[in-house]
Amino acid sequence: MKKLIVALCLFSVSSAFSQEVKKMEVQNPPMDISASIPKDKIELYNQSFSKFISALKNADKQAVGTLISEKVKSLVDENMIQRLSGGISFERKTEVYQSGYQKLPDNQTYPSVQYKYTDDKNDPPRDLITVIFENDGKILGVKPDYSN
Repeated sequence: MKKLIVALCLFSVSSAFSQEVKKMEVQNPPMDISASIPKDKIELYNQSFSKFISALKNADKQAVGTLISEKVKSLVDENMIQRLSGGISFERKTEVYQSGYQKLPDNQTYPSVQYKYTDDKNDPPRDLITVIFENDGKILGVKPDYSN
C-alpha cells in the first residue's frame, strides 16, 4: 500500500510541475479581395512592378532602391535581392490574378496585387507573386509562391 501511495505522490508531483506546451503557427494575413482597388491604381502598381522586375533582372540595386518603400529600404541588402531574383522567372510574362487589401502586423492596411504567369492555366494558379504596395506605388514586399 505504501508503494502505491508513493507512486501516486510521485505522479502527482511530476504532473504538477510539468510545463504546458503550446503550438504557435505564423500565418500570412489573408488578403481582403472584397474591397476593390480602383483600376487607375492597379495601373500605377503594374508600372511600378514592371520597373521592379526589370531592375531585378538587370541586378540594378540603385533602381530597386528607388522603387521600394522607405520602411523596408534598410532591411533590403544585396543577398536578399539575389534570392528574390532567383525566385522570379524573368522569361515568363505576368498578369494580375487578384487584387485587394492586406492588413500587416503594424495594423495598417495596404493594397496587395497577386500576379500569375500567363502560361499558367491552372485555377487557382500554381505559381503566384504577391506584391504589397504603399498607396503611392512604392513596394513594401514581394513574395513569390511556387508549387513543388
